[in-house]
Parts: sequence; C-alpha cells; structure tokens
Amino acid sequence: MKRALVPLAQARQLPPWRRPFALLLLMAVAMPLSFAVWVAVLQNFVIEVAAFDGKDWGWLQTVREIPGFLAIGVILLIIFVHEQLLALISLLLLGAAVAVTAQFPTFQGLLMTTVISSVGFHYFETVNQSLQLQWLPRDRAPQMLGWIVAAGSGASLLAYGVLVVGWKTFGWTYDAVLMTAGALTIVLVAVAFVVFPRFEAPDPQVKRMVLRRRYWLYYALQFMSGARRQIFIVFAAFMMVEHFGFEVHEVTALFMINFVANMVFAPLIGRLIGRFGERQALALEYIGLTGVFLAYGGIYMFGWGVALAAALYVIDHLFFSLAIALKTYFQKIASPGDIAPTAAVAFTINHIAAVFLPASLGYLWITSPVAVFGLAAAMALVSLMLALLIPRHPAPGNETVFSRPGPVPAQ
Repeated sequence: MKRALVPLAQARQLPPWRRPFALLLLMAVAMPLSFAVWVAVLQNFVIEVAAFDGKDWGWLQTVREIPGFLAIGVILLIIFVHEQLLALISLLLLGAAVAVTAQFPTFQGLLMTTVISSVGFHYFETVNQSLQLQWLPRDRAPQMLGWIVAAGSGASLLAYGVLVVGWKTFGWTYDAVLMTAGALTIVLVAVAFVVFPRFEAPDPQVKRMVLRRRYWLYYALQFMSGARRQIFIVFAAFMMVEHFGFEVHEVTALFMINFVANMVFAPLIGRLIGRFGERQALALEYIGLTGVFLAYGGIYMFGWGVALAAALYVIDHLFFSLAIALKTYFQKIASPGDIAPTAAVAFTINHIAAVFLPASLGYLWITSPVAVFGLAAAMALVSLMLALLIPRHPAPGNETVFSRPGPVPAQ
C-alpha cells in the first residue's frame, strides 16, 4: 500500500491530530513507555537477578552506547528509507527488544538484548532530532520542543505510576513489566503508521556525511555533553541502588518526581530559551551540573544522607532539560539540507566518550566513586567555557563569538 505524501507546507490543512507536530508528540510518548521503564528496572534487575557488580554494569553500558557511536549509519539508511519510516522502524525495534529482556537474565543475554534495544533507541533519537529541526518553525522551536519533552515526561510518569503501585501491590515480575512496556510502544508505532501520512520537508537532505568547520563549536558541545551525560546515566541511579539500597518501586518513584518536574518546567524552559538565548541557557545548565556533581562526591566523602542524594538526582535530571538549547542553536546556524546528516554525525560525536567511559569508569568506581563524580564536574566546567563562545544571536555565518560578518562559508 502506497502511503499518502503531504508536503510540509500543506500539512496545516490536515486536522490538528494528523499534523507533523502531533506525530512528534506521539513518538515522544511511544519511546519512553518502553525505554524509561527499562531504565527504571534495569539497575535492580542486573543486581538482583543477573548478579552484576560495577565492572559488569560498566561493560553493559559501554556496549549499549556502541550503536550510538555508529549512528552515522543513519546517513546510509535514509538513502533507501524515508526518515519518518526509519523513526517508526527504530521504535519498533526498541519495543520488541525491551519486551523480551527478562527472558535473557545472563551477562551474555543482556548484552544481546541491550544492543538491539540500543540500535532502536539511538537510531530513533537521531532521526527524531532531524525531523524536529526540519518540521518545527525556528521562531517557535524552543517552546514546541518544550511541549514535546513534557509529553514524553507525562507518558513516563503514567507508566511509572502504574509500576510503583503494581510492583508492591500486585507483586509484578520483571518479565511482566518489561513485556507490557515493550508492547505498548509497538502498539503506538502501529497507530502512527496508520494515522499519519508521510510528510515531506521543503529542503532535500544531503545523503552523505557532512563535517563543516563552521559547526566546530556544536561538535565540541556534543562531545562534552555525551561524556558528561554518561556519568549521570550510568552511575547516578546505580549509586541509589548500590549505596542506599533502593528497591524497584523507590527508584521508579524517584524517576516519577523527575518527570513531574519536566512536565511543569520543560515548556517554561523552552520559553526562556526563546527569550534569553542559547548561551545563557547552556551556561546555567553547566554551572548547575558542576555543583550537582561535586555534591554527589560529597555524599561519599562526608556521608551525606539519602534525602540529599535523591534531591540532587532530581535537580540533575532537570538541568538536562536545558539541552533543548543545543538543538535550537544548531537549527539556527545550520544550512537546511545539513540537518539530517549532521544529526547523525552529532550523535556519533556525542557517543565517542560513551564507548569507553562506562567500562573504564566502572573499574574506577570500585575504588573511588568520588573520583568519578569529580571527573564529571570537570567536564561540566569545560562545557561551560565552550557555551560562552555561543553568540547572542547565532545564525549561518555567526556560529561563534569569533565569527566575522560575511558570506556563509561552504565548510
């Protein structure tokens, strides 16, 4: 069956529930229904069922990030597959892998399911970012991205609320939880495929690798963001389970608080980015993250309690919402045809450190968790210095504070 093709300029003639923004919202809901639940239960699953230690956990996270490093393969795939269809296929792969995760409770089995789900997650995120920047108008992109973040947070909140109640009240198993979460994502993928036509953006995307000198600051910020984020993703929640003995419903409750905060603040953050600009937003994020990571280290050095650790985890997660500014910064400086290939290149750059950091820091974690969080604080400071190089009004030809007025360079 041939799908209907709708140019983006004509999409506003469709009912609101069939427009591109509605599809972006639906996909934002579908992804965390499986991925966020997988993240919520995985720390406990690998410790309680698979008997992981910090070293095993670090290796699992390293393997999980390899598909992100290979996200540049999206450039090859979009030669043959429309980006919108590739996003849905990637979501389908993620949902299927999460659904069967509990069937393979060994180190080797978890490596296999993790790689499959990671391919789905990272390829979806790569294409989804490209579609967002192509489909959303520049003047409203920060606010609309804020609503997309809020929609994903709302879906996660609903899933986690059911998980918290069901885990203790009904004695749910890991298998039941993961199977249900994956199935829900698959159902929403089917809905998206049936309900929405294929949207065509006005600017054809370059279908080859794009590396341009004028994007160097964006590349550098992506690299530091990936390195710093890995420490948070891999070790912050692991600390709550290993150091404070959190159970599944307690970890999930902590995630729920995060998503409530995102639902409330993400749209506001989008408006603030639109008003004050990307440089100020990213600087605020990196200053805040520096303090949070130093405080994480203080938990181990001074024996600070679980209440502070939980509060820091929520604050940490909220600061990451300011990363919307990194997307809109690139949208403002990019040539229209560069968005898809640069999204793939940026995801690969973002995951360079992710390939080696989790495993290597897993060994360091065994001897000194303080050193791990100290390294994260140093990375946040480097990111701050880079963010201060963003001009007040970024645009093609005005990518950094060092840019000089003139024609936009080709490279």
